[in-house]
Amino acid sequence: MPSLTSASVKAYLYDTFVPKIENKPKNPIALLTGLNHQQRLTFAAAFMAWMVDAVDFFTVSLSAYEVSTAFDRPLADVTSAITTTLMLRSIGALIFGVVADRYGRRIPLMIDLALFTVVEIATGFSTSLPMFIGLRGVFGICMGGAWGLASALAMESLPHDSRGIFSGILQEGYAAGYLVAALIYYAAVPHLGWRSLYWISIIPALIALVLVYFVPETDVWKQNRAHSIDNHKRLYQLTVEMLKQHWRRCIYAILLMAGFNFMSHGSQDLYPTFLKAQLGYTASQVTVATVVMNIGAIIGGLIVGYLSEYYGRRTMIIWSSVLGLCFLPLWMLPTNYAPLVTGAFFMQFCVQGAWGVIPVHLAELSPPGFRSTFPGLAYQLGNLISASASQIEAVAGAHHSLPNGKPDYATVQMILMGVVFAVVIFLCMIGTEERGKDFMASDGKDFQGDTDNMEETSQKVTVAGAIDGEEKGVAALQGDKTSVSEMKL
Repeated sequence: MPSLTSASVKAYLYDTFVPKIENKPKNPIALLTGLNHQQRLTFAAAFMAWMVDAVDFFTVSLSAYEVSTAFDRPLADVTSAITTTLMLRSIGALIFGVVADRYGRRIPLMIDLALFTVVEIATGFSTSLPMFIGLRGVFGICMGGAWGLASALAMESLPHDSRGIFSGILQEGYAAGYLVAALIYYAAVPHLGWRSLYWISIIPALIALVLVYFVPETDVWKQNRAHSIDNHKRLYQLTVEMLKQHWRRCIYAILLMAGFNFMSHGSQDLYPTFLKAQLGYTASQVTVATVVMNIGAIIGGLIVGYLSEYYGRRTMIIWSSVLGLCFLPLWMLPTNYAPLVTGAFFMQFCVQGAWGVIPVHLAELSPPGFRSTFPGLAYQLGNLISASASQIEAVAGAHHSLPNGKPDYATVQMILMGVVFAVVIFLCMIGTEERGKDFMASDGKDFQGDTDNMEETSQKVTVAGAIDGEEKGVAALQGDKTSVSEMKL
């Protein structure tokens, strides 16, 4: 067992919090321009697919006030549509993830995007709130499948030294989708009504569908599929073996994604309502604030994702969360517009900066043959746990009114985000990573049975933060010199 001495704790904290560069950083411009034609097309398709998810998801956040007015229902009832969407995403992740790991990424993603289009059109024709919420539930199933498919498609196609920066870009398809949805809201809703927001949002989905049509399957999936056929084992047998072998890793990934999804939805979903209902800003001002904060998100994801390739996945997530805690007062307390928008920019820089590491981090942690199911299901089960984030904020804000009688959304959001940042920091401190993992080599070796488990073929990373097999600091943390493999998740 590790000995908990002051020296071991000091070494543990040092290895966890102090960035340690592993290799010389490459020019980010060279990384961005170094893809071949097929890699560029594949990544563009994956980015668009995830962006479409966000466009369609945030249509509810942006139009919640108008929908509650149209159906003459309390705002908290409308935000239950967000909760329903989040709760059902895990079902989509399981269905589409299993199909994608078995039959390929391309066709399931095209089906998913086609269903997006149908559901969005139907949502615009909703005649009652129950119908509206039901359609958002169907959308949640579709949305649950898209992230795992898009992430696997992108990460398996990219050079390993480009994964960090492109992981940040891919994840910020979410922020880009929020930005696109906000622009559609600004341009269409004041003139055409809230229903037009849902009809116009199908345009990005159709563009993504066309791009995915021209994308080939990844070589990594083809290799994994060939090995699974050679093993003469059915998918459920491989799944049971994976869960027996990596159950702790699965639980950890779900808890980590629960923290991340609370962090994301807790800072975004109710923010437009906070600006309108509590502070009284106009739709135009809300749109500008939304655009600014999503620009911050995109920049944060790009920078932090790039740095994670050199300073570590967990270290960059931890420091993004620490900075997020520092920006909480600027994010919610100002009443003047300029400092409020500045706080929103930096808050989303931190939140989505941390998120920028997630696509590559989960892909590297995934057992071979499950690189669509494992990240997607972990992500969406985390979403299931955090599904009530916006509703908690809406209900709690309504029950804690300001002296002027308006709901106190600011205090509720600050408390929730403070707790969530602390939880994410803790989970990353006890976690592991496999930065720079060669998918083709490690997956092939694992399928051939050359080792007992995936962890022994990958870079061995300890709870103490010994990244990519480096054992620096482990001896101090583990007074009895417990081996690296005994301390892994």
